[in-house]
Amino acid sequence: MEPSGKVARAGLGDLPELCAAEVLLHLDAPDICRLARLNHAFRGAAAADFVWEKKLPENYGHLLRFVDGAEEGEMGKKDIFARLAKPVSFDGGKREFWLDKSRGGICMALSSKALVITGIDDRRYWVNMPTTESRFHSIAYLQQIWWFEVVGEVDFCFPAGTYSLYFRLHLGKSSTRFGRRICSSEQIHGWDKKPVRFQFSTSDGQHAVSQCYLDEPGSWILYHVGDFVASSSEQPIKLKFSLAQIDCTHTKGGLCVDSVLIYPKGFEPERVIRAQK
Repeated sequence: MEPSGKVARAGLGDLPELCAAEVLLHLDAPDICRLARLNHAFRGAAAADFVWEKKLPENYGHLLRFVDGAEEGEMGKKDIFARLAKPVSFDGGKREFWLDKSRGGICMALSSKALVITGIDDRRYWVNMPTTESRFHSIAYLQQIWWFEVVGEVDFCFPAGTYSLYFRLHLGKSSTRFGRRICSSEQIHGWDKKPVRFQFSTSDGQHAVSQCYLDEPGSWILYHVGDFVASSSEQPIKLKFSLAQIDCTHTKGGLCVDSVLIYPKGFEPERVIRAQK
């Protein structure tokens, strides 16, 4: 009660920490961090293990094994979340995964060097180019070839959920001149003759086949191959996927292959083109 005899009104600062934690359980990680700055109750609740464990995927212990020097028993759940939200490299730096802060699902990227590309070792056809436009700082650039095929595999314990698989491609060779991005289209040819074919299959019988023409030079585009369901967080699922245009009646060239990306369904950070089934 105030000196005047009036009853003081309760505010957010008077909220019990346990009640604050119950509120945080219904929010995503970015909102939890914002509320932690509000007052002492939310700050304390935002450090609670049981709050962050709800935001972690069920198999976070397995995922943490990919992180050098990380021991689950020595880390709080908030610290585990923060570490998995950063890119975790594996396979000699050719692959990486990270935790989507908003949805709690796993994203994965495979560099062009993790893929089997027809003719990649012959500089008459392909060149590995350094670039700041790739998360791996390198892309495979196709100068000219008759038989175009890119194949890859993933064998991983994805947290249960639905995921989308994409190829990240770019028509034309981009560079920077006088601080401005420019794109050379001199070697682009052959993609208007026949569509490219995308496909994937999984170890539990899921599959998808689609195709489309590559006809938009100058921009990085995610070409959607299809969606798959990981039914168990504890069992690995094996994916095989490919991109091909193997009509040998004409050559094709001027294409950059950056990576293959796997995102929780609905997460699309770049422009997406959905191929026709």
